[in-house]
Amino acid sequence: MGTIHYERVEALRALMRERGWDAVIISGSDPHSSEYPAPRWKQVEWLSGFTGEAGDIVVTASHAGLWTDTRYFIQAVRQLEGSGIVLHKTRVPEQVLIPEWLATDAFAGKEKSVVIAVDGLCQGVSAVAGLKDAFLAAGRAEGSPDEDGFRIVSVPDMLEDLWENRPPVPQTPVITLGAELAGEDRWSRIDWLRNEAASAGCDAVLLTALDEIAWTLNVRGSDIEYNPLVISYLLVTGDSVEWFVRKGGQPDEDTLDTFQELRDEGVAILPYDDVSVVLAGEIEDGAIGRLAVDPSTLNYNLYHILRTNSVEGTVVGWDSPVALRKAVKNAVEIEGMRDIHVEDGLAMERFLYWLEKSVNGGSTIDEWDAARKLGSLRAEIPGYRGDSFETISAYGEGAALPHYITPHQGAPVLEPRGLYLVDSGGQYMNGTTDITRTVPLGPCTMLEKEDYTLVLKGHIGLAMAVFPRGTAGCQLDVLARSPLWRARRNFGHGTGHGVGFFLGVHEGPQDIRQNFNRTPILPGMITSNEPGIYREGMHGVRHENLVLCVEDGRSEFGDWLRFETLTLCHFDTSAIIVDLLDRDEIEWLNDYNARVFRTLSPMLSPEEAEWLRNKCKPI
Repeated sequence: MGTIHYERVEALRALMRERGWDAVIISGSDPHSSEYPAPRWKQVEWLSGFTGEAGDIVVTASHAGLWTDTRYFIQAVRQLEGSGIVLHKTRVPEQVLIPEWLATDAFAGKEKSVVIAVDGLCQGVSAVAGLKDAFLAAGRAEGSPDEDGFRIVSVPDMLEDLWENRPPVPQTPVITLGAELAGEDRWSRIDWLRNEAASAGCDAVLLTALDEIAWTLNVRGSDIEYNPLVISYLLVTGDSVEWFVRKGGQPDEDTLDTFQELRDEGVAILPYDDVSVVLAGEIEDGAIGRLAVDPSTLNYNLYHILRTNSVEGTVVGWDSPVALRKAVKNAVEIEGMRDIHVEDGLAMERFLYWLEKSVNGGSTIDEWDAARKLGSLRAEIPGYRGDSFETISAYGEGAALPHYITPHQGAPVLEPRGLYLVDSGGQYMNGTTDITRTVPLGPCTMLEKEDYTLVLKGHIGLAMAVFPRGTAGCQLDVLARSPLWRARRNFGHGTGHGVGFFLGVHEGPQDIRQNFNRTPILPGMITSNEPGIYREGMHGVRHENLVLCVEDGRSEFGDWLRFETLTLCHFDTSAIIVDLLDRDEIEWLNDYNARVFRTLSPMLSPEEAEWLRNKCKPI
């Protein structure tokens, strides 16, 4: 495959010479700054063969590089082989990010103006601003054709002529959620958004983040695999709502019903591709007034069109308040998430029972077989709408890749020894799940047991956290890492990410990681707790539950919060070195496993319940 991607890079270089571009930036995102793009916008994968969820490419006349983070280093080296593309590492102390590299390294000594081409549809406003700042800091004048100048040109769909059979913009069935599932109707959310805009001195809001649009309108689709999202834009003014969502062709019956329901309520349904023309016209005519946009999710091409057709101050940048409001789940959403974690936990326990009996019974089970089995068990749950991400089913050294891709053919066979890691989740009408279990399939080495236990210590430390209101995730991260750090071990990914309600399995604005994100962890937020450790060529360990932030009383020192663990699936104690756990950690683990057994065993078969009883015995 490397040859194909090498040829594609060379074809792009030919286009660069023809257009007079010195460098091209290919983003791994889409026109909405989505973490997971639809196939049409998997431009990084098409050009390089790299399939990771985070990565951007820069191509110059003499260099091609992929910038990605610690989760994908091993994967990137393998997938880039033969393409001529070099790995540039991010989230490491010595990192040099794309803006700085282009401004200071790539064209050092070049006297003429540097021309940087970006696909403005898939390059965010904030990213372009960072690029400009880096060149200005390097002493280059923007727009100058003279010595040491630079220009950034937006070329929407720049790969269109090179990419044969490029997938179209998807349009999948669109459904609505009632207040009985979402806990709030769409007009309550729209009125709130209008008030937020008015408080910021704006007359209208353009939402561009797909999860924010889905949440606001109480709609769901599947335009992006594993994500119940609808590719669209949403304009909310003081007296109108315009949803740019039609992509051509005849919509299915569910979508037609949804569109009609929204029209009946006063929402205009417009073509997706008309957003720039309609908005430019409304701004130019003064029909919108001051328009609030979020630079972190607005693409540069649309922003440029809006600014070109408006007077100074008409287009106002703001941090969308929807992300935070969406992250704090209401009572109905919380109850739905609690309920679905019981059902999801039953599927996990049935899977682990089947796995142990099959492997120990001599059946030939490979990683792909296991992933399919787990998926089939989830599919039996009422309200199941698909997996929340591609299941990571990894045995032995495969688990050393945090985002391992399980082969559909020729997958490694599971053996009755060592560690097997399965990271999976489901999308349901009443919630989203995400769970990782590292499973001892038989005898383990002492190093495997140490890693297993130390990661579990970190998981428990975070699960037991009690913290004052206003504490951010970056201040809690050390609780999960401390046991590993004391043993001079670490992991490169974040410890926790927000999880949506029948929305994205990754959502913000909160997280738990070493980055200095000051967003506090608030009551109602649901976040993952997933420390890990990865040893290349050997094994990987990750223990993940979802936790809900809840109130924990008040003292003379203020308000206190803690975590309630939502995920229900036992932790296998057979690989634990008990002497490495303290009394509080043992008590937490025994209590958790007892709660799992107490909650799930009545709904399991007698054989499964007896097996789970043995798994949940106190240590």
